Amino acid sequence: MIYVKNKSEIDQMRKACQIVADVLKIMEDNVKIGVKTSYLDKLAYDYIVGCGAKPSFLGYGGFPSTICCSIDEQVVHGFPSERVLKEGEIVSIDVGAYNGFHGDAARTFLVGNVSPEKKKLVEVTKECFFKGIEGIRSGSYLGDIGGAIQEYAESFGYSVVREMVGHGVGRNLHEDPSVPNYGRKRTGVRLRRGMTLAIEPMINMGGHQVNINGWECVTRDGLPSAHYENTVLITDDGVEILTLR
Repeated sequence: MIYVKNKSEIDQMRKACQIVADVLKIMEDNVKIGVKTSYLDKLAYDYIVGCGAKPSFLGYGGFPSTICCSIDEQVVHGFPSERVLKEGEIVSIDVGAYNGFHGDAARTFLVGNVSPEKKKLVEVTKECFFKGIEGIRSGSYLGDIGGAIQEYAESFGYSVVREMVGHGVGRNLHEDPSVPNYGRKRTGVRLRRGMTLAIEPMINMGGHQVNINGWECVTRDGLPSAHYENTVLITDDGVEILTLR
């Protein structure tokens, strides 16, 4: 069942989403060579709790951390740990905050000097998100989002992860509908004003195949993957991105 939010619910979501946006700025400022990913997790936890909210991911299905921290070939759901960030890595950080409603977003950051190939992957993954929402409004088809993302990613020789997709978000972290990053335009459900979606391209430098072991999702060929996500609100004439500062 797809939940359409009213004005009061959307206003509350905006607050949760701004907390998420703030956390991602804190992550951006602290992703540096030699930093432990557990330290990033503590920063995120302290900020969310300090805002009177709860981390969406902590304890969700047994997930042990506030953030997902996925490095290089890890696609999503990496655990923060005592591992330190090394120059040349890319690190995807996914975070959610809950205040009665959830906000959910992710970014991929560069650690020090990164190869041109990795940097391009990160840039294109971000661009995939904006291609996905281009022209989207109430009355558009869900498939328009994934179709545009896939078309753009593959034009660079990249591939789109199939096993992990975006989703509706609201009172529950994961709601209907599923939002694939691939597919055919002008297919799927029609979008309606008041729908809130977490749109999150996960783009691989190599093949789309992944291996999943418990929470861990990694590229099968060991090549890097990047992730870019925002929570968006469908409006009559477009989308409002709720998790941008």
